[in-house]
Amino acid sequence: MKLPITTAFLAILVACTGWLVPVPAAAQERETGEEPAPKARDREKKEENGAKPKPARADVKYGPHERHVLDFWKARADKPTPVVVFIHGGGFKSGDKSKVSPALLNRCLENGISVASISYRLSQIAPFPAPMQDGARAVQFLRLKAKEWEIDPKRFACTGGSAGAGISLWIAFHDDMANPKSGDPVEWQSTRLTCVAVTAAQTSYDPRFIKDLIGGRAHEHRALPQLFGLQPGEFIAERAFKLYEESAPINYVTADDPPAFLYYTEPKGLLPADAKPGEGIHHPKFGEALKAKLDPLKIECIVKHKDDYKGAAGETMHDEMVAFFSHHFATPLPGEERKALFD
Repeated sequence: MKLPITTAFLAILVACTGWLVPVPAAAQERETGEEPAPKARDREKKEENGAKPKPARADVKYGPHERHVLDFWKARADKPTPVVVFIHGGGFKSGDKSKVSPALLNRCLENGISVASISYRLSQIAPFPAPMQDGARAVQFLRLKAKEWEIDPKRFACTGGSAGAGISLWIAFHDDMANPKSGDPVEWQSTRLTCVAVTAAQTSYDPRFIKDLIGGRAHEHRALPQLFGLQPGEFIAERAFKLYEESAPINYVTADDPPAFLYYTEPKGLLPADAKPGEGIHHPKFGEALKAKLDPLKIECIVKHKDDYKGAAGETMHDEMVAFFSHHFATPLPGEERKALFD
């Protein structure tokens, strides 16, 4: 999706973007918007502090970099299992494989779904496209290990929150990155997914798209310049525009893409008049924009909000997400044959 660029638009972008000035620490605290209600927050805290089982395989290298490591939990089964690949959030600047949700992990295992949790190169180490490419390589590595680890190579999904959600969606909608001519057998494997389910996802990292869709100053999020490896003065260069467009999962959508489940907690309404830089970066409008693109293609896209769960967001969301995985792992149907799980 190409966005028209005009001299006037560029002048506005330069004048408005917070990338050109430091963002006060106090202003950064409002970026994620409204917190969950106390009851839901307590439930989420209890679940997220729950015990995680020991992985069957820990600190497995899936690539050459020191952050190319994953943990793998094998669901009990007498046949190869589907696998969900968890990709952590952290603004592409922090986090690691330990951030996998105990609630999600345990529910998947209880339902016969194996789980892998990965670390990837952060943007201060290697900017875009490195984090996305690392997520794709992890999928390929796991497929290469399918026979040895008793994984079903035809039943793969990705999940994650925020930055991890964006990486998951980018893998889901990108054309298959398998390279049969590579000298690396990992790269021979497919990157295609059966389905994808994410939380707090950005469906584009293009600041022009974000400004138009979300409004306010969401496009000024402090993680974006570092994600693209840009310095002041480079934000409106052709090189920058190309990176913005290539980083946006929504730009890769085609009719053969997998079904998606997206969950949000930020308020649904307009941003406040005094919105701070980055506020709204997890807005549900991101999910609505993706649904508007997938619906005409008859690709299932479920967009849920914490308000839909009437205060039980933590537990119910994970249950529904795992039900989504289970449904599509049982019936991995392409195109128009896909049946919606929720009417």
